Amino acid sequence: MLKHKFFNFGMVFGLTAVSFLTPLRVRSAQLEEIEQRGQLIVGVKDNLRPLGYRDADGKLQGLEIDLARRLAEELLGDSDAVVLQQVGNIDRLKVVLDGEVDLTIARVTATAPRRRLVDFSIPYYLDGTGLITKDPLITRLGDLHTRTIAILNHSSTIAIVQYALPESRVVGVDSYQEARSLLENGRADAFAADNSILSGWVQDYPEYRMLPVWLSGEALCVVMPKGLQYTKLKQRVNNAIARWQADGWLAQRATAWGLPLRRKKVKPYE
Repeated sequence: MLKHKFFNFGMVFGLTAVSFLTPLRVRSAQLEEIEQRGQLIVGVKDNLRPLGYRDADGKLQGLEIDLARRLAEELLGDSDAVVLQQVGNIDRLKVVLDGEVDLTIARVTATAPRRRLVDFSIPYYLDGTGLITKDPLITRLGDLHTRTIAILNHSSTIAIVQYALPESRVVGVDSYQEARSLLENGRADAFAADNSILSGWVQDYPEYRMLPVWLSGEALCVVMPKGLQYTKLKQRVNNAIARWQADGWLAQRATAWGLPLRRKKVKPYE
């Protein structure tokens, strides 16, 4: 009898210990909970002009900030009923998984590996690989046929540029500052990166200009929690984005922030 009681005590102790050692899965808020709370919590960037950044007064601005506020108005009836939480690149999905935010709108592309962890909205902006230069003689992609192009090391942009411009010379850089240094010193003729990044570059340095080319396409989407219990939230977000695409609001806001709109695919050397 004593042995039996001791065994039960040991098993209870073991299960209790496991419960302390195993982290509990935090549940993200469903639409009804967001409505009861009266605030939409959104993860955003604060250093990525013109998608999400702080202006001279420290106020968050940009296309993705506009979208976060518009979604708060859509879901809660008040564009100010939103908490904008800054997130780093590495945490953009994690904050949704951990229930720290309801949504993330922080230049996230929908990829197959990411879809195993979270759900994505329909796209709110089509980004893609572009090029900037300050050389007045470079006006189209073909002008870079044998020129030197700076690209961030280890980025997918390298393969994209090499495919479009196989005879160009690619120079790897570790930062945007290093790329600008090469351009300023004449050691590179152009810099290739995402158009959303480059549009912020030319706003900061107006002596540069973007070439009217799209070497790839990447859909930017809202990160949402995965699960059937979030169906209402996902439907409301997707329906709103689809409506704003149709009535031109998203295109108007993108243009207002200096983001290029992809209207046609540009062929190599066009």
